[in-house]
Amino acid sequence: MGELTPKGGSQRLLRLGVSLLLSITTVIGATAAWLALDAGVQSGPIAAEMSSAAPKDEFERRVRDYLLAHPEVIGEALNRLEAQQRDQAAAEGQALLKSRAAEVFHDPDTPASGNPRGDVTVAEFFDYNCPYCRLMAPLMIQAENADPKLRVVYKEFPILGPGSLFAAKAALAAQRQGKYVAFHRALYQIRGPVDANKVLETAKEVGLDVDRLKSDMNDPKIAALIEKNNELARALKIDGTPGFAIGDKLFTGATNLKTLQAVIAAARKSPPAGR
Repeated sequence: MGELTPKGGSQRLLRLGVSLLLSITTVIGATAAWLALDAGVQSGPIAAEMSSAAPKDEFERRVRDYLLAHPEVIGEALNRLEAQQRDQAAAEGQALLKSRAAEVFHDPDTPASGNPRGDVTVAEFFDYNCPYCRLMAPLMIQAENADPKLRVVYKEFPILGPGSLFAAKAALAAQRQGKYVAFHRALYQIRGPVDANKVLETAKEVGLDVDRLKSDMNDPKIAALIEKNNELARALKIDGTPGFAIGDKLFTGATNLKTLQAVIAAARKSPPAGR
């Protein structure tokens, strides 16, 4: 079974580029720690070249000299550090998920679709301007249509600007007219950036009372629900979209239908508390 993994190579390269712009001291420190802890390095030729027993200044000079001779180590060290940080964040988030499962899966204010009594719930944190969320939208529909025991909850998580926030408020306001799911899916059909004008045009197309929608969008309860989702995402270490909670697992990024269904099937075998 595969994992839900981020599709966003350009974002990863940007992060790597920013990391490489850090001061040489920081890079040396991170790489030195990696070299010191890596079992293969400790037993390899590098150990003979650099001794941890040497004075700090001398050790750092040796690390610097080694990096100049082997610059590819910098990228490897940063990749290792990034992976460790990602794994640590995921572990912390999944530990917290168990204690906040009711908020994630069964918040009465959160819109939902599928089987109300489903034995597995998929909670998705998303942004209407996220291209990877848009890729996932038809797959989520397929997964729901193919699984009569599946329930989906929609965590509005607008992190990509004012247009995203406007769309999230409008979608939650549409729930009060009984058209949340239809409007949610229609918003993903918008071409180009999702902004206020396009959102209101889409609302009219799906049969919403636009004047009522605008009024309901200003209800403080809607802003409070979005903030609650934001806080929950931060607590679960979800820092991008789409983010998924399925059973007792957390994932971020787009995937294919087969992998999504495999994760759902695994959650179906987990203890009820994780559903």
